[in-house]
Amino acid sequence: MSATPAITADGLQKRYGAVQAVDGVSLEIRTGEFFGLLGPNGAGKTTTLEILEGLRKPDAGRARVLGEPPWPRNPRLLPRIGVQLQASAFFDRLTAREQLAAFAQLYGVGPRRVEEMLARVGLGEFGGTLAERLSGGQAQRLSIACALVHEPELVFLDEPTTGLDPQARRNLWDLLREINADGRTVVLTTHYLDEAEILCDRVAVMDHGRILRTGAPAALVRALDAPTRITVPAGALAPGVLAEARAELDGRVEITEDEVSLVFSTRDPAPVLALLTEHGALHGLEARGGTLEDVFLDLTGREYRE
Repeated sequence: MSATPAITADGLQKRYGAVQAVDGVSLEIRTGEFFGLLGPNGAGKTTTLEILEGLRKPDAGRARVLGEPPWPRNPRLLPRIGVQLQASAFFDRLTAREQLAAFAQLYGVGPRRVEEMLARVGLGEFGGTLAERLSGGQAQRLSIACALVHEPELVFLDEPTTGLDPQARRNLWDLLREINADGRTVVLTTHYLDEAEILCDRVAVMDHGRILRTGAPAALVRALDAPTRITVPAGALAPGVLAEARAELDGRVEITEDEVSLVFSTRDPAPVLALLTEHGALHGLEARGGTLEDVFLDLTGREYRE
């Protein structure tokens, strides 16, 4: 991975009426990096991407993409970037192959590359299928193929796995890893925190148009110092033993129990594990440390957003 930035942004701002969609966003994304932009609905992620892609003019601030200003719409950048929008729309009554060929022709790319890309994204046998008849996962793969057919250096992906079933998501992850392994810089927005934690070298968490925290997912999780959650089946400890444990561990361990699980939340798991071992209650034990989701909720809150 090169230390040279693929993207720099300094003080980007964008307002829509009374709504400050982007409020002083500054970030740097390295060449070859897999970078995630995370945030709740309305955080400003898509508007930030659209500014970087040259689709929207910022009200203030400065951006450079591959060393070039993205606005005014920069024809020197167009062959060097690929964009997969949040909502993809294909031409009516065209097959997957015809859709991809239409995009390829815009960049002067020949039919051989079209066939290579169909195979690359796992659509080789579906090239003759009308785009509207593709499954959700297949349509997303076609959308990404359209963004990649001209072999761009930098790829923007706006929530590419939204609405996909778990198998389709995992298959798409493999494709995204391959794209990045080719040396391309990938910028991803997603609401799936496990996805960002697995795929991204670094992430930025934003809300209300501002970047709140940036770093490698593992580093952000360590900095949060979230408690370890140790879970065993409900009833694993006799009521008397559990009552004694509550008294002995009070202040150090939070203990909750429902009809399914007995959960110990603590930053010092050793006494809990010793207790469970002593009483033969290790069957079905699960232990989970902090995750990127914990970081996200700590920074942005837990209230529901439309």
